[in-house]
Amino acid sequence: MSSLRMLLRSLAVAGLSAALLAPASVARAEPTPAELTKQIEKSSTELERIVESYNKLNEEIKANKATAATLEARIGPLQDQAERSRADVGAIAATAYKTGGMRTAAALLEPGGPASLPDRLGTLDQLTRQRQRTIDSFTGDQRRLIDQKTRLDVTLAKEAAQAKQLAAAKKRIEADLSGLYEMRRKAYGRATEAPVKASSAGTPPAVSGKAGVAVRYAYGAVGKPYGYGDDGPGSYDCSGLTLAAWRAAGKSLPHSAAQQWDAVTRISRSQLQPGDLVFYSGLGHVALYVGGGQIIDAPSAGRNVSKRGMNIMSIAGYGRV
Repeated sequence: MSSLRMLLRSLAVAGLSAALLAPASVARAEPTPAELTKQIEKSSTELERIVESYNKLNEEIKANKATAATLEARIGPLQDQAERSRADVGAIAATAYKTGGMRTAAALLEPGGPASLPDRLGTLDQLTRQRQRTIDSFTGDQRRLIDQKTRLDVTLAKEAAQAKQLAAAKKRIEADLSGLYEMRRKAYGRATEAPVKASSAGTPPAVSGKAGVAVRYAYGAVGKPYGYGDDGPGSYDCSGLTLAAWRAAGKSLPHSAAQQWDAVTRISRSQLQPGDLVFYSGLGHVALYVGGGQIIDAPSAGRNVSKRGMNIMSIAGYGRV
């Protein structure tokens, strides 16, 4: 083979190899900080909804535990009452067996007794009615006991199923958090925002009453980190912050944006006052209104409690505690 032909063949092989390897060797462009920021915002919104679903489930488990405790407290006395009723019915049965219906009737019909026949018949009728009431009471106690036990079993089964859902949701949240923190690290150089002082929000407005207490609490929480399922004092999620602020003012709210929506009085935007709650689309986020079109909220994982404009996303409505 001539040297020219060998050279051409070498060039052809090299060209083919380059063509085959070129697609694999092209480096995939890393997303820009701006693209990562968009991904972070989208993921944060989705994660916030999952967290609030987790919180709602947790509140339902608490309610079921309270119901179960109440039912268990009722079952004890009902069991005691049912046992007493069972003993009374047993005594009636034993007496009837010993005396016999015919012997009782014969005694009533025998002449010369201490009382007249109408009196004796009246006594028998009274005894019969008393015995029937005792039997009816026993039947009622048994029915109530069975009903309470059935309700308790249903509640405990529901609680067990919810606990499994809660555990699964927790794993999903923690996996999503890992991904979100990694995106934040790539975009901003760190997984979470640097802490800031509460004073960065400025001076709380002069608000009287319980609403004022809630507003001042929220100002004091500014700069503290987001923590899913947390209601302070070191970290908060969105409904945990509004819960904690109003708890400081002596008011109780559930740890769930959706359940807080059900717990408050609906108001219009024009009626907003400091201390009111602002709910966002899908009831996946809630914030405390502090006046001047501003809110204080726990935004999302990796961020800190902050004061900002209320129009951060589509608003679902407003509520007064």
